[in-house]
Amino acid sequence: MSIAVIGAGSWGTALAGILGQKHPSVTLWVRSPELAEHIANSRENSGYLPGYILPSTVTVTNSLLKATIGSRLIVLVTPSHAIRQMARELAPLIGVNTIVVSAAKGLEVTTVKRMSEIISEEIPLIADRVAVLSGPNHAEEVALSHPTATVAAARSRLVAETVQAAFMLPFFRVYTNPDIIGVELAGALKNIIALGAGIAEGLSFGDNAKSALMTRGLAEITRLGMAMGAAPLTFSGLAGIGDLIATCTSVHSRNRRAGLQLAAGKTVSEIQSETAMVVEGIKATKAAYQLARKHQVAMPITEQIFQVLYERKSPRDAVLELMTRSRTHEVEEVVGNNLHWN
Repeated sequence: MSIAVIGAGSWGTALAGILGQKHPSVTLWVRSPELAEHIANSRENSGYLPGYILPSTVTVTNSLLKATIGSRLIVLVTPSHAIRQMARELAPLIGVNTIVVSAAKGLEVTTVKRMSEIISEEIPLIADRVAVLSGPNHAEEVALSHPTATVAAARSRLVAETVQAAFMLPFFRVYTNPDIIGVELAGALKNIIALGAGIAEGLSFGDNAKSALMTRGLAEITRLGMAMGAAPLTFSGLAGIGDLIATCTSVHSRNRRAGLQLAAGKTVSEIQSETAMVVEGIKATKAAYQLARKHQVAMPITEQIFQVLYERKSPRDAVLELMTRSRTHEVEEVVGNNLHWN
């Protein structure tokens, strides 16, 4: 099976490498002709994943036509804000039997739509053949062949299992899940909580604060997900709590790192100007803030992160406000259903 990976950041490069270990024909598309030539000659994407050498089975090009011609599986790994434009460019090049996999974790700020929704809108021909790949998957560790697990979600079992089979390797285990809504929301919203975890760490609040933030963050992610039609169990799995743990605690996490910088007093523009990589949680916070209001779901952590990012609220004041909220139950979402006082 011929496969195209669209986007040559760290994750796109790592995914191309995974697929190249298993399939004889993988093409990595790079927008910049100069970068494409550099990677093709050196076999290394030194700017995004230094030290990782791509397998010889991976061809590098900056031509979308060359990348996609004959490809039965196309993996989109561009930043979330570029997915719609990328899907529009791909639409005339994709056949009816093609599966498109979104490996981007984010929400479109202007429409608050998920990546699979955008792809289906822009390429209606394959709307029922869109899948999502998400989980606790840092590119730096995948490139080293460290044991990793992830989730392939799709509406169709056949599509999900096709993606599962395409990516499965001894060190890269893929599970399937029919809850594409939950998997996508978990992947996008955990970045917001990771910003908060970085803030808590940057303010030297310790492990108690970070663990509480992660736990209550998962609660509000689940609350919004259920309001939008997701299955609650998804948030207890790899795409949910698994990815949340990795993103809130890892030295590889851009969002955690951005939270540390916010705690140190840096502005959003300063943080973004200091890295070539996208900090997805910044845009995701704005989209999630809108979704919470639309669905009338309480998301206090997201609300405070929004105020820190977009209203210049002091990170320390945001934490204080979270701690002094009115009293509530830990399991308020299920009181009167499965749990109740005797």
